[in-house]
Amino acid sequence: MLAPYPQLVVAGFRRYATYRQAALAGLTTNLVFGLLRAAVLVAVLAERPVVAGYDVAVAVTYVWLGQGLLTVVMLWGDSELSTRVRTGDVVVDLGRPWDLQAAMLATDLGRAGFAVLSRLVPPVAFGALLFPIRWPERPVTWALFAVAVLLAVVVSFGVRFLLNTSAFWLLDARGVLAVWGVAGGVLSGMVIPLVWFPPAAQAALAWTPAPSLFQIPIDVFTERGDPVGALAAQAGWAVLLLAVGRLVLRRGSARLVVQGG
Repeated sequence: MLAPYPQLVVAGFRRYATYRQAALAGLTTNLVFGLLRAAVLVAVLAERPVVAGYDVAVAVTYVWLGQGLLTVVMLWGDSELSTRVRTGDVVVDLGRPWDLQAAMLATDLGRAGFAVLSRLVPPVAFGALLFPIRWPERPVTWALFAVAVLLAVVVSFGVRFLLNTSAFWLLDARGVLAVWGVAGGVLSGMVIPLVWFPPAAQAALAWTPAPSLFQIPIDVFTERGDPVGALAAQAGWAVLLLAVGRLVLRRGSARLVVQGG
């Protein structure tokens, strides 16, 4: 039975579409930082035309896709569940006739859908006006990229859900979320391409879900590597993280202590 999850996807879209001024302000910030990051990478490649397979076109495409995906994937800023655990309001959520994890995922997909329109498409279009974007050469790549972005959102949700459920034991998950906010951007390929890391670091990160958040969607768009294998890795991490999140939520609910009134 699908209800009420499709309605929650729509509700998530409408919720974030309401804050148009905030979206515009965030978009402006993304564009400014995109220009700064693009300038740095172009300067690096001026000294060495190709670095680990990245020429100027691929590098600036990496920058603008990364800036656009930042809000779609949403590495940080999600502390709603941990806050409700701390206040005790999560008891109401657990008592509703739905699966809490599925309900939150549906809402997050709606949020991501609005972010695609408001925060992904504009930066890429803006970047294309100023820089040589490396567009996909195969039509199927567009569909593969859409799947990669969807899976990146699910993987990100799985990570954020687990971090938030730590509040069942810690009561305050802000420290855990803050650490992830700093480390996640570097480990996921948002700050610099992972292929620029030392080989040992690349090998270690390949065994984590971090590349699924940014590096894999960007690689799929720029047609680097095997897209099918990359999507399979994303899907595997999505399933694993959701399964572990469900288990942790069940354990946390069993020892829930209501802090609120």
